[in-house]
Amino acid sequence: MYPTTLIPPSASSLAFASPIHTIHHAPLFSRNHHHHHHHHCSSLSAATGTTQLSTVPWGCDSDSLENASALQKWLSESGLPPQKMSIQRVDVGERGLVALKNIRKGEKLLFVPPSLVITQDSEWTCPEAGAILKKNSVPDWPLLATYLISEASFMESSRWSNYISALPRQPYSLLYWSQAELDRYLEASQIRERAVDRINNVIGTYNDLKLRIFSKHPDLFPEELFNIESFKWSFGILFSRLVRLPSMDGRVALVPWADMLNHSCEVDTFLDYDNLSKGIVFTTDRPYQPGEQVFISYGKKSNGELLLSYGFVPREGANPRDSVELSVSLKKSDKSYKDKLELLKKYGLSASQCFPVQITGWPLELMAYAYLAVSPPSMRAQFEEMAAAASNKTNTKKDLRYPEIEEEALQFILDSCESSISKYNYFLEASGSLDLDVTSPKQLNRRLFLKQLAVDLCTSERRILFRTQYILRRRLRDMRAGELRALKIFDGLRNLFQ
Repeated sequence: MYPTTLIPPSASSLAFASPIHTIHHAPLFSRNHHHHHHHHCSSLSAATGTTQLSTVPWGCDSDSLENASALQKWLSESGLPPQKMSIQRVDVGERGLVALKNIRKGEKLLFVPPSLVITQDSEWTCPEAGAILKKNSVPDWPLLATYLISEASFMESSRWSNYISALPRQPYSLLYWSQAELDRYLEASQIRERAVDRINNVIGTYNDLKLRIFSKHPDLFPEELFNIESFKWSFGILFSRLVRLPSMDGRVALVPWADMLNHSCEVDTFLDYDNLSKGIVFTTDRPYQPGEQVFISYGKKSNGELLLSYGFVPREGANPRDSVELSVSLKKSDKSYKDKLELLKKYGLSASQCFPVQITGWPLELMAYAYLAVSPPSMRAQFEEMAAAASNKTNTKKDLRYPEIEEEALQFILDSCESSISKYNYFLEASGSLDLDVTSPKQLNRRLFLKQLAVDLCTSERRILFRTQYILRRRLRDMRAGELRALKIFDGLRNLFQ
């Protein structure tokens, strides 16, 4: 009914959601650890002595065109066929691919050969480092994150140096927001929780790799290169650029050149491997004139999820798949609180739960949760079916109806909705006076940028809540008017028979 989101697991069983589909992993490491002989790869120590770098010493500014054209030149020399698009500065997304010629609807573009794609099987400039990660059964995400840092540290001697120097030095990602910024700007949105989980996931993964692998092979994984800052960078790159290729057994990959394409909510086309042309392609779902920016879809994501992975928020009303997480909770004062909580836990839910609400309505699971929350002790026999229906893991009948408590259930959702709206109102009213305590102009620009993103997100999420509030109020008003009518008819009948 609703899409699975990033579940925050323990560091040893990371399940990272990829930009296109959700990925679930086996544990990060296998149980048997062997001792290996130390090999040394001579990489350039990029950072001298300092572990805490705010940005990495490679990559470029996110709007740099010279690095992008060097990338295009290298790709062409390495086997990328002639393109109908070139990298240019654009309004949406700073850099993007712009049509050079007329492009028809239904045309295949890109044709990036597999040799120019980074996957978990890509060759390492330092083969020993790769062998150790594989021996420890490190899954695709952490493996690729480590691979990127390793290749970046070899500078010119890595075959990916042109690609890495065209990557942003600081990806737009919530991974770079401080705890204070998350608390301040996203206080009203449930995306804050998911951002905190994601940051903890990345830190947990890094600590795990460090403990089990890096610290045992400091010659291959020196801490001045393999530190939390460089992992924030590499995971930031993966979250915003990794794609899952359905035709290559769903493997995940970084596709240079293709990852310069920006997202549009109006487009449904995505990247995949094409067996016929033996390359990564996408098929246009609309025509483009020369000079127009060409878009793909990063998946059917809400504005919050787009901010979480890619660091941008579509303009208001532009995303038909937008949703807001509405938080609902059992009341502690409920006489059946313990019984209800036990059943919720049985189906993987908790006393406080979030459900995605869209402009078109809310999921059946939310209605089932509301029924459970308001049901009196006399309905104990129905508690379990309500709890089961509230879970998105079961295939039980979801569209339960309990007419006798329907009004209370709708009122319960409305109350949660209104308390959420008041948080958004508070944030949006206060946002004018935020951030005056910044010293450097660069920091001020960054803060203003983050604040603008937060305001855009909160405005779009509140808009959905306003619509939900309107629908609920109208439905409740009709129900109550209907009850009054029924009562009047009943009273009229009673008078007739007296």
